[in-house]
Amino acid sequence: MIRILSILLLGLMVPAHPARAQTDPVITATTAPGGVVRWLDKVSGATGDLDLSRGQSGTVGRLTIQLDDCRYPSDGVPTTAYAHLTILDRLASGPVFAGWMIADSPALSALDHSRYDVWVLRCLTE
Repeated sequence: MIRILSILLLGLMVPAHPARAQTDPVITATTAPGGVVRWLDKVSGATGDLDLSRGQSGTVGRLTIQLDDCRYPSDGVPTTAYAHLTILDRLASGPVFAGWMIADSPALSALDHSRYDVWVLRCLTE
């Protein structure tokens, strides 16, 4: 009985189809000179856009938003952007956000802040 169970369990671990060769196309990215970040103050309702060059930072209320990098697919449009941001709150000891945000999916990697929302809109191509 144990031998039969072992054979059945091994059969479940073997994939139903042989491994396929990687056929997905390689996606290359273009590094943009800057990007557009939108912010929202959830207390006052104020909102605005920041046009930032790579390495540049802007201040909104208590936040300092720095655009470290902005990229988009070479064969795509700049609105299909993903950007690396570092966001500081003057009341916090360290960054409140440091990482990549994706313009198409802002909730995937969002700033978790009690007062502000920040998200990437697009890359700047000029």
